[in-house]
Amino acid sequence: MTRESFPAHRTMILLLSLTAPSMAMTQETPRTVDGQPDFTGFWFSAGAGVTAGTDAEGNIALNLPSRDNDIANFEKDFAVLQRAHVNKPLYKPEYWETIQDLDWNGLTDDPVFNCRPGSVPRIGPPHKIVQTPTELVFLYDLRVNYGPVAYRIIPTDGREHHPLQIADTSWLGYSIGYWEGDTLVIESVGFNDESWLGWTGYIHSWDMTVTERIRREGNTLHWEATVDDTMLLEPWTTDPIESRLNSDPEAFFFGDTPCDERDAEHIVDPNVRG
Repeated sequence: MTRESFPAHRTMILLLSLTAPSMAMTQETPRTVDGQPDFTGFWFSAGAGVTAGTDAEGNIALNLPSRDNDIANFEKDFAVLQRAHVNKPLYKPEYWETIQDLDWNGLTDDPVFNCRPGSVPRIGPPHKIVQTPTELVFLYDLRVNYGPVAYRIIPTDGREHHPLQIADTSWLGYSIGYWEGDTLVIESVGFNDESWLGWTGYIHSWDMTVTERIRREGNTLHWEATVDDTMLLEPWTTDPIESRLNSDPEAFFFGDTPCDERDAEHIVDPNVRG
């Protein structure tokens, strides 16, 4: 399987990534010298409908959205639950046929199954943040994420989007950040139209804008994103995600590994009989 293959594969890797962090109890939110909430640190969330807790021995344990909390059932059960989830992007009628076709027949077209980046907001919250008075650097652990996304740089020095950034297109877009009280607001523009919002065929146009909101409460980071796109009937806000601080002073990323696609050619369309 690929390094970034199906949800069960990502969940198993996530379990390995979560064994080191210490799920610190909620405490007073630390602040930088200029008074802003300090986001610096390693942050990990279960994601994909998975919640993390501790067992009787204090070890990290995952609660999987699957029968009997069994990893073997996770992939099938999670797919059913995700399709039944009420919080979905609502597309204009002229795109319904395309979305349905990609959902049922376009698995091999999903960029993250072809070594492409997952883009924003699909990649979710960052796993490590480095904060300065004028910018934040978001780092992503590729082993628990969608596609090869290594980092993002978010300026917070009061600048606006440059016209060339709005006109240009990229996988991650171009981002600027500013503070609304204790909440960091990140506005991103300049996306290409190749990435997906989700594996069930949720595409978007090059005109997409994404607004992320991040705040810290003690050792918990709260993240959510709103997508505004000409394909949608109305802006769509993702489910909020909570990340916990990894207080282990020796925490580290495993590092990037080349993405070598080996699954796509073996995916079988059940509607085609050989």
